[in-house]
Amino acid sequence: MATTTQLNDQTDALLPSERRAALSLSSLYVLRMLGLFMILPVFALYSDELTGATPLLIGLAIGAYGLTQACLQIPFGMLSDRLGRKPVIIAGLLIFAVGSVVAALADHIIWIVVGRALQGAGAIAAAIVALAADLSREEQRTKVMAFIGVSIGISFALALILGPILNTWLGIAGIFWFTAGLAVIGIALVMVWVPTPIRSCRQRDSRPVPAQFRRLLGHRQLVRLDISIFLLHLVLTASFMAIPLVLRDTVGLDPAYHWLVYLLVLPPSVLLMVPCIIMAEKHRQMKAVLLGTILSLMLSALLFTQAAAGLWWVGMTLVIYFTAVNVLEAVMPSLVSRHAPADAKGTALGIYSSSQFLGAFSGGALGGWLYGLYGADGVFLGTALVLVLWWLIAMGIQPPQHLSSYLLKIDAFSPTDAEHIAAALSRIPGVAEAVVVPDEGVAYLKVDRRQLNPADLQVFNPAHP
Repeated sequence: MATTTQLNDQTDALLPSERRAALSLSSLYVLRMLGLFMILPVFALYSDELTGATPLLIGLAIGAYGLTQACLQIPFGMLSDRLGRKPVIIAGLLIFAVGSVVAALADHIIWIVVGRALQGAGAIAAAIVALAADLSREEQRTKVMAFIGVSIGISFALALILGPILNTWLGIAGIFWFTAGLAVIGIALVMVWVPTPIRSCRQRDSRPVPAQFRRLLGHRQLVRLDISIFLLHLVLTASFMAIPLVLRDTVGLDPAYHWLVYLLVLPPSVLLMVPCIIMAEKHRQMKAVLLGTILSLMLSALLFTQAAAGLWWVGMTLVIYFTAVNVLEAVMPSLVSRHAPADAKGTALGIYSSSQFLGAFSGGALGGWLYGLYGADGVFLGTALVLVLWWLIAMGIQPPQHLSSYLLKIDAFSPTDAEHIAAALSRIPGVAEAVVVPDEGVAYLKVDRRQLNPADLQVFNPAHP
């Protein structure tokens, strides 16, 4: 007889092993993303000092990692299903280290582009997420994933501050050597600190399923969100072809002090982000916040063209800029999770992540091309036009239902029973969507926690719907 398993309390604290997994994997993410981001605030400053450098090639060097990362992160995740998470992650970090060394030894801009592409080819993001799923219980997985999500923001902020400091001490080559060292530390961390899973999680809420790609690429709301993250990272990467140059050439600030500007503008941008997130999540104004924040980003692009007003003007503009970026980075993954079908969240987030990296690559190329033709103002005006397009696309994003994902384990049952089980689950108050997957022995639910009584699921007997 098919019966549901007893569900754990959703409010349980993380187990010590889960805390260790969350902290170690978050640290691993920080080490890797630091290596990718640290040249962002400094590399454009040396476009006239590198052999063979042109603005376009500088932009490609900044964003090249995005192309290989986008192409390989899902295959690396799938490979980790076969070979194991840790071996694939270590291999990815070795590739990342090789790319860093290639860039550090480069005597021509082309080799830096190659090195950056190799850095991205060590595409371990999906494998890390899969390992996090292996090392956590279903009801605690969201918390572990949240640690990793926060680590991305931390690494970006640290990179903006450390990049200029290390550039002053070590130069561009030194930053790449430092990055290679971070990769080696990451390998040691995987071998020593990251727990080894005793099982491999194959559930669809934590990993992409290739059979679902076509279905999700035809999902209009998810496609709009994929385009949105693509355009956000296009604008973000393109902007950093110009922001460091504006600070140096228009404002007259020595690059050795650029880190201080970022240090001063990032804290207020984080504080300003908080009420926006509260409005989006608690007051259920996600679409309004999304559209308003895109307009704020557009405003910052236009304000950058008036940078001659002085350092205070650029500082104020950077606060607006980073506030908008932080809010968008927080709100859009939530929109993806809410719009994704109950059984396809892992695939939806995988496609979304690939779109993000493609945006970084495209932004580097576009930013370099625009700067070569029209200078810094051309970059900002070009990104403003991109943001107008994005705003029009985002107008079609529907406000999501505020539903939570819920994974229900079910004992062995036949595929014929699955339809009856799903229908019975859908009739329970608070269950908005139910997809039963016989091969996994689970039901993927979307529920309204304000209406759902968990006891209705705990005592549910699918053999007698």
